Amino acid sequence: MDRRSLWSNGVVAHSSLQGKVTAERFSDGQMHRVTAPPAAAICKSPSGDRDRELLWGQAFNVLGTDKDWAFGYALHDGYAGYVNVSALSPFIAPATHRVSVRQTMALAAPDFKATKAEHVPLSLGSEVCVTTTNDKWATINSAPNDLYIPFKHLTPLDNKDLDPVAVAERLMGAPYVWGGNSSFGIDCSGLVQIACRACGIRCPGDSDQQRHGLGHTLDPGTPPKRGDLLFWKGHVGWVSGPDTLLHANAYSMSVIYEPLQAAIKRIADQGDPILRHARLTPI
Repeated sequence: MDRRSLWSNGVVAHSSLQGKVTAERFSDGQMHRVTAPPAAAICKSPSGDRDRELLWGQAFNVLGTDKDWAFGYALHDGYAGYVNVSALSPFIAPATHRVSVRQTMALAAPDFKATKAEHVPLSLGSEVCVTTTNDKWATINSAPNDLYIPFKHLTPLDNKDLDPVAVAERLMGAPYVWGGNSSFGIDCSGLVQIACRACGIRCPGDSDQQRHGLGHTLDPGTPPKRGDLLFWKGHVGWVSGPDTLLHANAYSMSVIYEPLQAAIKRIADQGDPILRHARLTPI
Protein backbone atom coordinates (compact mmCIF):
# COMPACT_ATOMS: atom_id res chain seq x y z
CA MET A 1 0.00 0.00 0.00
CA ASP A 2 0.98 3.63 -0.52
CA ARG A 3 2.62 4.84 2.72
CA ARG A 4 0.53 8.02 2.50
CA SER A 5 -2.64 6.02 3.09
CA LEU A 6 -1.19 3.19 5.20
CA TRP A 7 -2.12 3.67 8.85
CA SER A 8 0.83 1.61 10.06
CA ASN A 9 4.52 2.20 10.59
CA GLY A 10 5.37 -1.36 11.58
CA VAL A 11 5.45 -0.50 15.26
CA VAL A 12 1.84 0.59 15.62
CA ALA A 13 -1.11 0.21 13.26
CA HIS A 14 -4.75 1.15 13.30
CA SER A 15 -7.04 -1.51 14.74
CA SER A 16 -8.83 -1.89 11.40
CA LEU A 17 -5.60 -3.37 9.96
CA GLN A 18 -5.39 -6.36 12.30
CA GLY A 19 -4.81 -9.47 10.22
CA LYS A 20 -3.77 -7.33 7.22
CA VAL A 21 -0.41 -5.89 8.30
CA THR A 22 2.33 -6.80 10.75
CA ALA A 23 2.81 -4.48 13.72
CA GLU A 24 3.90 -4.72 17.34
CA ARG A 25 0.57 -3.35 18.51
CA PHE A 26 -2.74 -2.06 17.21
CA SER A 27 -4.65 1.01 18.34
CA ASP A 28 -7.80 2.99 17.60
CA GLY A 29 -5.74 6.10 18.28
CA GLN A 30 -6.44 9.31 20.17
CA MET A 31 -7.82 12.28 18.30
CA HIS A 32 -5.82 15.52 18.48
CA ARG A 33 -6.09 18.91 16.83
CA VAL A 34 -3.35 21.12 15.40
CA THR A 35 -2.68 24.09 17.65
CA ALA A 36 0.49 25.37 15.97
CA PRO A 37 -0.32 28.33 13.73
CA PRO A 38 -0.70 28.54 10.86
CA ALA A 39 0.00 24.88 9.99
CA ALA A 40 1.88 21.76 11.06
CA ALA A 41 3.90 19.55 8.73
CA ILE A 42 3.03 15.91 8.09
CA CYS A 43 6.44 14.30 7.60
CA LYS A 44 7.54 11.07 5.93
CA SER A 45 9.50 10.06 9.03
CA PRO A 46 10.43 11.61 12.39
CA SER A 47 12.38 14.79 11.52
CA GLY A 48 12.02 13.79 7.86
CA ASP A 49 10.85 15.66 4.77
CA ARG A 50 7.46 17.32 4.73
CA ASP A 51 4.78 15.54 2.75
CA ARG A 52 1.84 17.85 3.43
CA GLU A 53 0.47 20.20 6.09
CA LEU A 54 -2.40 20.29 8.54
CA LEU A 55 -4.05 23.63 9.20
CA TRP A 56 -4.80 24.96 12.66
CA GLY A 57 -7.72 23.05 14.16
CA GLN A 58 -7.65 20.13 11.74
CA ALA A 59 -7.86 16.72 13.38
CA PHE A 60 -5.02 14.18 13.49
CA ASN A 61 -5.57 10.72 14.95
CA VAL A 62 -2.44 9.78 16.92
CA LEU A 63 -1.77 6.04 16.84
CA GLY A 64 1.54 6.22 18.69
CA THR A 65 4.38 8.51 19.70
CA ASP A 66 8.17 8.25 19.54
CA LYS A 67 9.82 10.96 21.62
CA ASP A 68 8.90 14.25 19.91
CA TRP A 69 6.94 12.73 17.04
CA ALA A 70 3.41 11.38 16.74
CA PHE A 71 2.49 8.85 14.06
CA GLY A 72 -1.07 8.84 12.78
CA TYR A 73 -3.30 10.19 10.05
CA ALA A 74 -5.29 13.29 9.13
CA LEU A 75 -8.97 12.76 9.75
CA HIS A 76 -10.20 14.68 6.70
CA ASP A 77 -8.30 12.71 4.05
CA GLY A 78 -6.57 9.80 5.79
CA TYR A 79 -3.06 11.07 4.95
CA ALA A 80 -0.60 9.21 7.19
CA GLY A 81 2.70 10.39 8.58
CA TYR A 82 4.48 12.03 11.49
CA VAL A 83 3.59 15.32 13.20
CA ASN A 84 5.66 16.98 15.91
CA VAL A 85 3.86 16.51 19.23
CA SER A 86 4.41 20.18 20.11
CA ALA A 87 1.99 21.08 17.27
CA LEU A 88 -0.86 18.97 18.68
CA SER A 89 -3.31 19.15 21.56
CA PRO A 90 -5.78 16.48 22.69
CA PHE A 91 -9.19 16.74 21.06
CA ILE A 92 -11.54 18.66 23.36
CA ALA A 93 -14.52 19.78 21.30
CA PRO A 94 -15.46 19.43 17.63
CA ALA A 95 -14.83 22.31 15.26
CA THR A 96 -17.90 24.36 14.36
CA HIS A 97 -16.55 26.92 11.88
CA ARG A 98 -13.78 27.42 9.34
CA VAL A 99 -11.83 30.50 8.30
CA SER A 100 -13.41 31.66 5.04
CA VAL A 101 -11.10 34.57 4.19
CA ARG A 102 -7.53 34.39 2.93
CA GLN A 103 -6.02 35.08 6.36
CA THR A 104 -7.13 36.26 9.75
CA MET A 105 -5.70 36.83 13.23
CA ALA A 106 -6.96 35.24 16.42
CA LEU A 107 -6.43 37.67 19.29
CA ALA A 108 -6.14 37.21 23.03
CA ALA A 109 -8.76 39.94 23.56
CA PRO A 110 -11.81 41.04 21.54
CA ASP A 111 -10.23 44.40 20.72
CA PHE A 112 -8.39 45.17 17.49
CA LYS A 113 -6.46 47.91 19.35
CA ALA A 114 -5.10 45.45 21.93
CA THR A 115 -1.58 45.64 20.52
CA LYS A 116 -0.03 43.81 23.46
CA ALA A 117 -2.36 40.86 23.04
CA GLU A 118 -1.31 37.64 21.37
CA HIS A 119 -1.81 37.52 17.60
CA VAL A 120 -2.25 34.02 16.11
CA PRO A 121 -2.16 33.93 12.27
CA LEU A 122 -4.73 31.62 10.70
CA SER A 123 -5.19 30.61 7.07
CA LEU A 124 -8.19 30.07 4.87
CA GLY A 125 -9.57 26.64 5.78
CA SER A 126 -8.42 26.61 9.41
CA GLU A 127 -10.99 25.05 11.73
CA VAL A 128 -12.14 26.48 15.08
CA CYS A 129 -14.63 25.68 17.83
CA VAL A 130 -16.80 28.77 18.38
CA THR A 131 -18.30 29.01 21.87
CA THR A 132 -19.94 32.47 21.79
CA THR A 133 -20.46 35.27 19.28
CA ASN A 134 -21.58 38.85 19.07
CA ASP A 135 -21.93 41.19 16.11
CA LYS A 136 -18.14 41.58 15.80
CA TRP A 137 -16.30 38.76 17.50
CA ALA A 138 -16.36 34.98 17.81
CA THR A 139 -14.85 33.41 20.91
CA ILE A 140 -12.99 30.21 20.06
CA ASN A 141 -11.98 27.40 22.38
CA SER A 142 -8.17 27.38 22.44
CA ALA A 143 -6.08 25.99 25.29
CA PRO A 144 -4.90 27.42 27.58
CA ASN A 145 -7.02 30.54 26.98
CA ASP A 146 -9.85 31.57 24.70
CA LEU A 147 -9.03 33.52 21.56
CA TYR A 148 -11.12 35.93 19.50
CA ILE A 149 -11.63 36.14 15.73
CA PRO A 150 -13.65 38.66 13.70
CA PHE A 151 -16.96 36.86 13.23
CA LYS A 152 -17.21 37.92 9.58
CA HIS A 153 -14.02 35.94 8.86
CA LEU A 154 -15.73 32.63 9.72
CA THR A 155 -18.40 30.41 8.22
CA PRO A 156 -20.09 27.34 9.75
CA LEU A 157 -18.51 24.05 8.68
CA ASP A 158 -21.78 22.85 7.19
CA ASN A 159 -22.06 25.94 4.95
CA LYS A 160 -20.51 24.85 1.68
CA ASP A 161 -19.11 27.14 -1.00
CA LEU A 162 -20.51 26.54 -4.48
CA ASP A 163 -17.53 27.44 -6.67
CA PRO A 164 -14.14 25.89 -5.83
CA VAL A 165 -12.37 28.21 -8.23
CA ALA A 166 -13.70 31.23 -6.33
CA VAL A 167 -12.22 29.73 -3.16
CA ALA A 168 -8.86 29.13 -4.84
CA GLU A 169 -8.88 32.70 -6.18
CA ARG A 170 -8.74 34.00 -2.61
CA LEU A 171 -5.16 32.73 -2.54
CA MET A 172 -3.94 34.66 -5.59
CA GLY A 173 -0.33 35.65 -5.04
CA ALA A 174 0.23 33.25 -2.14
CA PRO A 175 3.81 31.94 -2.17
CA TYR A 176 4.53 28.53 -3.63
CA VAL A 177 5.74 26.07 -1.00
CA TRP A 178 6.21 22.37 -1.75
CA GLY A 179 3.76 20.40 0.38
CA GLY A 180 2.08 23.58 1.61
CA ASN A 181 -1.62 23.79 2.40
CA SER A 182 -2.08 27.33 3.69
CA SER A 183 -2.28 30.90 2.49
CA PHE A 184 1.21 31.37 3.95
CA GLY A 185 2.58 28.81 1.47
CA ILE A 186 0.80 26.36 -0.82
CA ASP A 187 1.47 24.01 -3.72
CA CYS A 188 -0.64 22.90 -6.68
CA SER A 189 -2.44 20.03 -4.96
CA GLY A 190 -2.89 22.05 -1.78
CA LEU A 191 -4.72 24.69 -3.83
CA VAL A 192 -7.04 22.03 -5.22
CA GLN A 193 -7.68 20.40 -1.86
CA ILE A 194 -8.41 23.61 0.07
CA ALA A 195 -10.94 24.67 -2.57
CA CYS A 196 -12.62 21.27 -2.79
CA ARG A 197 -12.94 20.96 0.99
CA ALA A 198 -14.65 24.36 1.22
CA CYS A 199 -17.22 23.03 -1.24
CA GLY A 200 -17.75 19.75 0.59
CA ILE A 201 -15.91 17.72 -2.08
CA ARG A 202 -13.76 14.89 -0.70
CA CYS A 203 -10.25 15.35 -1.99
CA PRO A 204 -6.92 13.58 -1.35
CA GLY A 205 -3.75 15.51 -0.64
CA ASP A 206 -1.33 14.97 -3.52
CA SER A 207 -1.75 15.60 -7.24
CA ASP A 208 -1.24 11.95 -8.28
CA GLN A 209 -3.95 10.88 -5.81
CA GLN A 210 -6.23 13.63 -7.10
CA ARG A 211 -5.60 12.59 -10.71
CA HIS A 212 -6.82 9.08 -9.91
CA GLY A 213 -9.70 10.05 -7.64
CA LEU A 214 -11.31 13.37 -8.54
CA GLY A 215 -14.17 13.98 -10.97
CA HIS A 216 -14.81 12.24 -14.26
CA THR A 217 -12.47 12.15 -17.23
CA LEU A 218 -13.31 14.21 -20.31
CA ASP A 219 -12.41 13.21 -23.85
CA PRO A 220 -9.38 14.90 -25.43
CA GLY A 221 -10.44 18.07 -27.22
CA THR A 222 -13.36 18.78 -24.85
CA PRO A 223 -13.56 22.59 -24.44
CA PRO A 224 -12.42 23.44 -20.91
CA LYS A 225 -14.66 25.43 -18.61
CA ARG A 226 -14.45 26.99 -15.19
CA GLY A 227 -14.01 24.39 -12.47
CA ASP A 228 -12.28 21.78 -14.64
CA LEU A 229 -8.98 20.29 -13.51
CA LEU A 230 -5.98 19.67 -15.74
CA PHE A 231 -3.40 17.14 -14.63
CA TRP A 232 0.23 16.74 -15.63
CA LYS A 233 2.88 14.51 -14.11
CA GLY A 234 3.30 15.98 -10.63
CA HIS A 235 1.09 19.00 -11.29
CA VAL A 236 -2.55 20.10 -11.33
CA GLY A 237 -4.34 23.37 -12.04
CA TRP A 238 -7.83 24.84 -12.03
CA VAL A 239 -9.39 26.08 -15.24
CA SER A 240 -10.74 29.46 -14.12
CA GLY A 241 -12.13 30.39 -17.53
CA PRO A 242 -12.06 29.07 -21.12
CA ASP A 243 -8.64 30.62 -21.68
CA THR A 244 -7.15 30.85 -18.17
CA LEU A 245 -5.40 28.48 -15.77
CA LEU A 246 -5.21 29.17 -12.02
CA HIS A 247 -2.47 27.24 -10.28
CA ALA A 248 0.25 27.28 -7.65
CA ASN A 249 3.50 26.64 -9.47
CA ALA A 250 7.27 26.72 -9.13
CA TYR A 251 7.57 28.64 -12.44
CA SER A 252 6.27 31.82 -10.79
CA MET A 253 6.75 30.60 -7.18
CA SER A 254 3.20 31.72 -6.42
CA VAL A 255 -0.48 31.23 -7.14
CA ILE A 256 -1.16 32.91 -10.48
CA TYR A 257 -3.47 33.17 -13.45
CA GLU A 258 -1.75 32.05 -16.64
CA PRO A 259 -3.07 32.02 -20.20
CA LEU A 260 -4.25 28.45 -20.63
CA GLN A 261 -2.70 27.61 -23.99
CA ALA A 262 0.58 29.29 -23.05
CA ALA A 263 0.73 27.24 -19.85
CA ILE A 264 -0.05 24.01 -21.73
CA LYS A 265 2.71 24.75 -24.27
CA ARG A 266 5.24 25.81 -21.61
CA ILE A 267 4.71 22.63 -19.61
CA ALA A 268 4.67 20.45 -22.74
CA ASP A 269 7.99 22.00 -23.80
CA GLN A 270 9.39 20.67 -20.52
CA GLY A 271 8.35 17.18 -21.60
CA ASP A 272 5.06 16.95 -19.71
CA PRO A 273 1.85 16.66 -21.74
CA ILE A 274 -1.59 16.81 -20.14
CA LEU A 275 -2.42 13.42 -18.63
CA ARG A 276 -6.05 14.02 -17.72
CA HIS A 277 -8.80 16.61 -18.12
CA ALA A 278 -11.40 16.14 -15.36
CA ARG A 279 -14.69 17.77 -14.40
CA LEU A 280 -16.18 17.79 -10.92
CA THR A 281 -19.77 18.99 -10.80
CA PRO A 282 -21.48 21.75 -12.78
CA ILE A 283 -20.67 25.22 -11.42
